[in-house]
Amino acid sequence: MPFINREQELKALNEKWRSNIAQFFIIYGKRRVGKTELIKQFIKDKPAIYFLADKRTTADQLRELGQIVGNYFKDGILIKNGFGDWIEAFSYLKTKTADTPLVLAIDEYPYLTENDKSTSSLFQKGWDEYLKNTKIFLILSGSSIAMMESETLNQSAPLFGRRTGQILVNPLNFSQSRKFFPEKNFSDFLNIFTITGGMPAYLKQFEGGGELSEEIKKKIFNKTAFLYNEVEFTLKEELRETKNYLAILRAIALGKRKLSEIVNEVGLDKATANKYLSVLINLRQVEREVPITEDKPDKSRKGLYKISDNFFVFWFQYIFPYKSYLEMDNYDYVLEKMFSGLKYNDNVNSDFKSITAQVYERVAVELMIAWQDKIFAFERVGRYWNSNLEIDIVGFSSSEKKIIFGECKWSEKPVGTNIYEELKKKAAKVEWKRGDRKEYYILFSKSGFTEEMIKIAKSDGVILAEKDVVAA
Repeated sequence: MPFINREQELKALNEKWRSNIAQFFIIYGKRRVGKTELIKQFIKDKPAIYFLADKRTTADQLRELGQIVGNYFKDGILIKNGFGDWIEAFSYLKTKTADTPLVLAIDEYPYLTENDKSTSSLFQKGWDEYLKNTKIFLILSGSSIAMMESETLNQSAPLFGRRTGQILVNPLNFSQSRKFFPEKNFSDFLNIFTITGGMPAYLKQFEGGGELSEEIKKKIFNKTAFLYNEVEFTLKEELRETKNYLAILRAIALGKRKLSEIVNEVGLDKATANKYLSVLINLRQVEREVPITEDKPDKSRKGLYKISDNFFVFWFQYIFPYKSYLEMDNYDYVLEKMFSGLKYNDNVNSDFKSITAQVYERVAVELMIAWQDKIFAFERVGRYWNSNLEIDIVGFSSSEKKIIFGECKWSEKPVGTNIYEELKKKAAKVEWKRGDRKEYYILFSKSGFTEEMIKIAKSDGVILAEKDVVAA
């Protein structure tokens, strides 16, 4: 597959490279998000050394790093002996990069700090005393977001203040991800995106282009597939004790989104549940969502928790609760649960179409942001709810006193005027600058709109969007 997107990240790295002075760059992000590929794309046309750290001893890794550096500089003694310690490595690199540019990319840096807690302090000394006045471009990259922040970015980190730039590599959005499968129509790709989200490594699993249920069997349900245990593996890499984290994520995936609901579901006290949720938020696995019109989101009592990663949602819906069946290769039973429309339990509809509909709502928010020139510039856009109603999309501009209300329908029936009329009733109950605002409306539909709705939309100025296209 071709390298997709990351234009802004590559632009930032190349601008730093062209400065022709020492750079200390931090690249971090969730596992499978594409950090290593970004580094490889950056260094492919540059003098560069790439080193992938692992869990071996520091001595073993310094020996291997020395061999790699020795091969690059054709230094037989270094190839044979490797580096004895980090200071020796920094001293050697100083002599080689005093006048000659070189990228040194150390991937999975947290493994080095796990082996030796003094590593970051040694890198601090190495940068300050050996490298900062050379022409080296040092990259430290890692998948453990918590450790990368604690070792390199936080104010208390040994390396704080040394970096000259950093990139948090986020998952691709829907539009970016779709470039992996330009031949697929919107609906077919939305099904894939509902499973994979914008994680390049997950998207690549579906490059075979087979029928969706068969691809799920082979690429996810099969216990030899890497995605089968991906969630557990990811959590074990970041966390020491995964039991309570798994329980909390499962509760959220099954619709327990309020803190009180999570506490009741997993049997933890409020303070303990809050602690675990804070860790998951820091790992970018969970988000706390509040109504978009809240003035002080951090202090809002209306917060709901949601899982950030589409594949985590899918895994907790269709793998975690059905492992006994999948271990016996009973894939069809689980697929029937996915596509039958039956409920997993009394509270949550786990039908795949319902989950896809929720993803379409988030895609619609992304589309709204891209369409601001057709509507107006938003300060914020997202969901709105209170104790009595929910609105899929609300965007507003306080300076212009403009607000837009939207609904998304992922169904086989064209959207009719009843949806529009209901949306207007709900909008009238939203307090934001009520009586002193200009209102706009937008409807998203999988299956188009009735003739009557199209007619009213023209007279009322309602924006109609079928899938990802604004209707004429």
